[in-house]
Amino acid sequence: MSLNKWRIYITAVDFGSLSKAAEKMGYTPSGVSQMISSLEDEIGIPLLVRSSRGVIPSKGATELLPTIRDLLKAEEKLSQVTSSIRGMKKGSITIGSYPSIAIHWLPKLIKEFQIQFPDIEFKIMEGLKQEIVSWLEEGITDISLMTLGEGINYDWIPLAKDPMIAVLPKNHEKAKYTSYQLKWYKNEHFIMPAMGRDDDVVRLLEKYQLDVNIAHSTLENISTLAMIEQDMGMSIMNELITKRWDCDVVKLPLDPPEYIEFGIAFKPASIVTPVTERFVSFVKENIELVSENYLKRNEDNKDEKNSN
Repeated sequence: MSLNKWRIYITAVDFGSLSKAAEKMGYTPSGVSQMISSLEDEIGIPLLVRSSRGVIPSKGATELLPTIRDLLKAEEKLSQVTSSIRGMKKGSITIGSYPSIAIHWLPKLIKEFQIQFPDIEFKIMEGLKQEIVSWLEEGITDISLMTLGEGINYDWIPLAKDPMIAVLPKNHEKAKYTSYQLKWYKNEHFIMPAMGRDDDVVRLLEKYQLDVNIAHSTLENISTLAMIEQDMGMSIMNELITKRWDCDVVKLPLDPPEYIEFGIAFKPASIVTPVTERFVSFVKENIELVSENYLKRNEDNKDEKNSN
């Protein structure tokens, strides 16, 4: 059974298109279709379902996807090990990430990493936490840079903490305060980020049993900031999200203070390639390039472990 055919099949699944897969892999669309048909003949089940939106995996093929991706990762690992032995150090890494980390952390870290390993290709997939977890679970991504929540069982490397803040319009009655008390939320017009699916915000609200009045929901955080700027409500976000966006709003620390922890997640027992291992080690050793409080927080983590 040809691994190249499976690679073409996975490419078609990821793009949702035979023609895009053909372009990516250097084949004609009819050639890609013939190779996938050949795979279907070999295993005895249909692999793709065609629709108006393109192609998607069949129900039976959906169960095969994690195994197929693991198989291709094993081949990639073999290729990277042999390349490393020959001193070539080539390979690729697919990272699932919050947009805030993809904007503020990854460009600097990847640039510095590629000084040592210029031939490593990076693919960054940005999304909500639910999407990032799904990509990792399905084997689409090698690692994820995210926050770890309850009920998600992954190998976890903590990197840095980020404060949760209140974001208010400039003319808000609490805008001149030095901090924002969580008990005030019950009187607010709340703008919920991530279409009500922001795991970190939802967990904070549940922790303090806050029953907020959700006036609006947005998908992108920049939309939330723009709405706050127009005095349409307020919101809670982690601080990193708000950096670099030129919105005329007020940002206050929460009272009591709350933080989220960013880190690297691996799927347990997943196949980790040498290039991915090198990049993870590099990030751990150089996170201070993008997170100024990293060293202090790392010491805090050690103190917590020693006290347990």
